[in-house]
Amino acid sequence: MASASLGHAERAFILHGIQDNLRLDGRGCEDYRCMELETDVVSNTNGSARLKLLNTDILVGIKADIGVPSPERPHEGKLEFFLDCSANATPEFEGRGGETLATEITSVLMRAYESSDVLDLKSLCIIPGEQCWVLYIDVVLLECGGNLFDASSIAVKAAIFNTKIPTVTVSRGEGNETELEISDDPYDCKRLDVQNSPCVVTISKIGHSQIVDATMEEEACCLATLMMGVTEKGRVTALKKAGSGSLDPESLLEMMESGKRVGQHLNEKLHEVLAADEKLGPSKRRVGFLGR
Repeated sequence: MASASLGHAERAFILHGIQDNLRLDGRGCEDYRCMELETDVVSNTNGSARLKLLNTDILVGIKADIGVPSPERPHEGKLEFFLDCSANATPEFEGRGGETLATEITSVLMRAYESSDVLDLKSLCIIPGEQCWVLYIDVVLLECGGNLFDASSIAVKAAIFNTKIPTVTVSRGEGNETELEISDDPYDCKRLDVQNSPCVVTISKIGHSQIVDATMEEEACCLATLMMGVTEKGRVTALKKAGSGSLDPESLLEMMESGKRVGQHLNEKLHEVLAADEKLGPSKRRVGFLGR
């Protein structure tokens, strides 16, 4: 991704402002920019969501299909993540330009949801060891304006919350063969509880301070970043360090504490927004919410 080109005086101005907890756009170090979130936006999916964070625009669609559970987890369903960097988002994504970024984001999302405690995958099991629901989670980057890891994770959690999985009836036919009957009633379905599902929080180290939701100018001043999958209870489900700068143990602990604090608040606010949106029923609306 392209980064902003800054002079020495501009870097110093940004650095001094962050040290005083005052950023260029008036936010504090632990504040997110305003986000716009909409669910149930794609008609031919089981669940979907679209999130806009300034110039970042991300669409997530989830399709539920019957597959075979993993041998390591025969009593659970599966999540499969796919990410596409649209060539319209930035010229850098033309051809195979977005493959590296797509792989990195997919890897972080898979790590964040790897633990069986963050989502009740057992509820996706149909016949243990034989058949289960597989949720294919497709993430499309429509426009890139920074903070893609956090935005993608928020959109994914909202889409999972919106996902409706048809009820399946298992019976035995002639010759003791297993028969599955999938309900075509749109109201005869089940939902997944995302209360313990994580959001990714990216902490950027600038000088002796750390910030969240960095702008392109702030990213140009960043020494190193730490990406964390954080649940509403403050549990860390994924951790990845990026950037060329090094982090001493004290800085790492400070960044993790900041990430957990911000992640908890972000999850709480997202839950409030999703709950409020759910009360509207089939009518869609776009809701904005602001982090810390």
